[in-house]
Amino acid sequence: MRAYVVNEWVHPSQLKLVDDAPEPEATGDEIIVDVYSSALNFFDILQAQGKYQIKPPFPFTLGAEFAGKVAKGSPIPKGCPYKPGDRVFGSAQGCFADKVAVKWQAANRLPDNLTFDQGAGLYLTWPTSYEALVGRAELKPGETVLVNAAAGGVGIVAVQLAKALGATVIAAAGSQFKLDICKTYGGADYTVNYTAKDWQKEVLRITNGKGVDIVYDPVGLIAESLKCIAFKGRALVIGFAAGPIEKLPLNKVLLKNITVMGLHWGLYTSKEPSRIPIVWEELLGLFASGRIKPTIYDKIFSLDEVTVGLDALERRQTWGKVIVRIKDEKQRIVAKL
Repeated sequence: MRAYVVNEWVHPSQLKLVDDAPEPEATGDEIIVDVYSSALNFFDILQAQGKYQIKPPFPFTLGAEFAGKVAKGSPIPKGCPYKPGDRVFGSAQGCFADKVAVKWQAANRLPDNLTFDQGAGLYLTWPTSYEALVGRAELKPGETVLVNAAAGGVGIVAVQLAKALGATVIAAAGSQFKLDICKTYGGADYTVNYTAKDWQKEVLRITNGKGVDIVYDPVGLIAESLKCIAFKGRALVIGFAAGPIEKLPLNKVLLKNITVMGLHWGLYTSKEPSRIPIVWEELLGLFASGRIKPTIYDKIFSLDEVTVGLDALERRQTWGKVIVRIKDEKQRIVAKL
């Protein structure tokens, strides 16, 4: 089986695709899935180097998101609603490979109106953004949302969701090209380049001096964004893709009566599992209605190009969700495109 196997902590640029990796074996609640498409995540870069909180024992296969079909001959655990041939998407360790073992509870049925490429990037970014905006910040129609790094994987999702939920969206990114992506694919109402000096003044101008009700930040710009947040605004800490973990000036939190809250979607599995199906029911309904649609980077990588894709992701050259196509709809292995 083809796979990117990690035997020691290295930068992903040093990884090689092997052809003789052992096929995964399902245990307990697991099923085996033929992977058709997989998604690249920034944390894949960190995990390969041992810099991510999840450190599987060596050897392990990289990759965390997939879309594919339940494999022929896969065991079907008690309570599992899937059967061989069913189209599914989800998350598991080892998705940069031809096959992956997945806990059936970590898989969802792929809607008929979505391709494998579209489905591969759903499982982590969409519930993260939905629960952040709805479950944590309690977004209401008519409110204004500032989305930082709005052309990225979770950012473009937050833009789409906020719009679908009735908000006015200000998308912030670091180049005009990425700002155009936010308007074209995300439907942002306004855009702001946060590399410009005093960019917060533009946000205040757009909001007639009030500031934004919600800040959605996956990069580490909360402190800068507090300069343009409204009275009783809510700031969502989603991640620190820019690198350093922020230190916040808490006097601004006090003086503006604002709330700073975090969202770690992975924790819901152990802390609030009852919330997970509720979030997915809402999201899958939005997908079925066509109100939201996955945004995919226009270069689809093949499995032997995973390291090229991760390099582009690390250099911030990508937008939307970056996808690896491993097999096409006819189960043919995809070489370099």
